[in-house]
Amino acid sequence: MPFSRSSPKCGPWSSPAPGSRARARIPGMDKTAPDWRIHGIRIVRAGELDSNTPQTPGMTRAAAITHAAAGAQKLWAGTVVVEPNAKTGAHHHGELETVLYIVKGRARFRWGNRLEFVDEAGPGDFIFVPPYVPHQEINARPDEPVEAVVVRSGQEPVVVNLDIESPEARNAPPDGFHPAGSQDRTAQG
Repeated sequence: MPFSRSSPKCGPWSSPAPGSRARARIPGMDKTAPDWRIHGIRIVRAGELDSNTPQTPGMTRAAAITHAAAGAQKLWAGTVVVEPNAKTGAHHHGELETVLYIVKGRARFRWGNRLEFVDEAGPGDFIFVPPYVPHQEINARPDEPVEAVVVRSGQEPVVVNLDIESPEARNAPPDGFHPAGSQDRTAQG
């Protein structure tokens, strides 16, 4: 049966009587439901992303879900692109937790006080970056950009760029990659 505002069963709420102007009541809440047409789902179209957000050299961020664009209170979401053979500067995002989802390309991540740990991720992989972790994103491919969706646990656009030399600029191993979670032998003192 198609959804109808006058259906006796319209979702988890009790429905007002047909023809009534009463608003549906949400079980366990003391007030009536908000006007979902105005306060419901927001869609931010691809052409509406905002690149006026803090940037890190080597990558381009664009904000999609923010308080201003969508009314979000606790999340920030957007996109990031790292061009072929490019790498970001070392940075962290303060107290924010960050999740990335790789859409396209092959991303190499370095993290740690000297960026001594390394792993790679490809399309379909999720990456979790805890608060204050110094890290760097690197495009591991010379022929295509890395494209990812990024979600953060707060609205503040915290990007703290750090003055840490990348092991990528030093004697990288021949294959340019170590197994998951390993330390880069060239970065150890």
